[in-house]
This record gives sequence, structure tokens and C-alpha cells, in this order.
Amino acid sequence: MTPFERFKGIEAFVTTADLGSFTAAGHKLNLTNSAISKGVARLEERLGTRLFERTTRRLVLTDAGSAFYRTCVRVLADLKEAEIVLSTQFKEPVGRLRLDVPEAFGRLHVLPLLLQFTEQHPHLLPHISFTDRFVDLLDEGIDVAVRIGGAEYWPASLGHCYLGCERQIFCASPDYLAKHGTPASVNELVSHDCVLYGKADGSTSPWLIVSNTGLVERKTMEGRIIVGNGEALVSAVKAGYGIAQLATWLVRDDIKRGDLVMILPELSTDGLPLHLIWPIGRQLQPKVNSILELLKKELRINEMH
Repeated sequence: MTPFERFKGIEAFVTTADLGSFTAAGHKLNLTNSAISKGVARLEERLGTRLFERTTRRLVLTDAGSAFYRTCVRVLADLKEAEIVLSTQFKEPVGRLRLDVPEAFGRLHVLPLLLQFTEQHPHLLPHISFTDRFVDLLDEGIDVAVRIGGAEYWPASLGHCYLGCERQIFCASPDYLAKHGTPASVNELVSHDCVLYGKADGSTSPWLIVSNTGLVERKTMEGRIIVGNGEALVSAVKAGYGIAQLATWLVRDDIKRGDLVMILPELSTDGLPLHLIWPIGRQLQPKVNSILELLKKELRINEMH
């Protein structure tokens, strides 16, 4: 069977499923009721399964029909996008664009860029997911992902771009420091109230502290309050619950505004690297190449020391 033959009946099937009857599908596609019905019947015969349960009042998709419908909708959408891309001669970012970004970093730093980019390119249809879990770009159809941390070596199927490394710094609110004093040494620092990041397993992230020898030591602290979300952690620090060790990208604006104060800057340590990753075969698509250029330019980390 040729690829062309495989597409026979699919548009009739999808339109019938959308509108609920052969008659309505025929009107939309400018075909007779009989032509639509026979096209779906031939498709069912070729697939060896019933796609609709037929009653005197309506057509209802079978379980197999529902699964096939979802696949067909994606295929037809891809064909439509390919036509749009060809019509613009690869000059304009158009069509669906799947992006996956870390939750807090994505909301604070990536989403504003994407909204502005989408405003400038009205034919672009972005689908943005926010997750801190591992995402397989090829399996989940992701065009571009922003990653904090992750693999040191990327497979050949993925393109990648290093955007810099965050810093981990200690900070507190001005009100907290006014009440409890500003620590001037490591010994004073660890005696203060601590705001800690809590993990899903009930443990907390240790503080990274530079020793006298210059080595970074991991120190488990007792928390005044434990919070399992980066933005909520910042809110707790700003509310005066204590000192926290936070990523520079998370608190840069708060420090500039004076809502937080950086403590003992000499104790700042390297955090996690920031990368862009994408399926290497998609980089030539205008929508992917354009967003990559934007994110490479705008997300490079200006480290705070």
C-alpha cells in the first residue's frame, strides 16, 4: 500500500467524528452522504476494525476509533503546518512549537520572553510545559527545552548550548537582619534561623559552605521553616523567617530592589549549569531556530559574585 492510499478516508473519518454524522461531514467536505459513508467503511475494512458504533440517531466512536482519531488529528495538523511552512518559504516562524522549561525558572525568566515572541509572530502556536522532571524530547515531541543541571554529555540526536552557571548565595530580608544582626563569619551564619528547601522524600537540601581550605562542604541544617518550592522559599525569606541559600537567578531582582540582602558574598558557590537542548534535526525549522536565537541571547547568566 502506498503512503497516498493510507490517507484515503482519513479526512472523511475525522470530519464525521467531529460533526457526529455522515450527512454533516458531507456538507462540510462538499461530498454526498453516500461518499462519506463508503469512504469510512473502506477505511474500517482496511484497518480491520470498527471505528464507529452506528445507531439510528448518531455515530459514536469505538475505543479503537477514539485512539485512531487522536492520531489522525495530529497527522492532519502536521500536514497543515507543513503547508503553512512551505507557503512562507521558511522565512517566518509558524505552526506548533513545543517547549519544556523548569517550573520556577520558566515562569520567571522564560515565559515573558515567549509571550513577547509570540506577540511578534502571530502564526506561531506555542505549547509550553513547566516541569522539573526528566523529559525525553524525542518521545514527547518537544522542540526546545531549557534545563538546569542534567547530563554532562548529550546524545548525538540532541543539540545543546551552555548558557552559564548559576551561583548559590546566602541572603535574608532587611527586617530579619535588623532584628537578629548580620552574620560576619561562617560560625555566626550557621547559628541563625534557616529557611531550607524540602525535597519530596522529606529530606532537605544541605547548605554548600566554603571551608577554610577553599573546599565546598555540604552541611545539613535544622530549618526554622522548610519549603518545597523555590519561589515560596524566597517568599518565606522575604517574610523574615531566616537566612536561605538561593540561586542567583531566583533572587537577582529582589536584591536589586532591596527586598533581600546578600550575606557573606565570599561564601557564594557554583550552582547548577543552564542549558538549551533540542532535537538536532529540527534546528533548521524557522520556529525552532528563531526561538533558540532568542533564548541564547536573553538567558545567558550574568553571575553575581
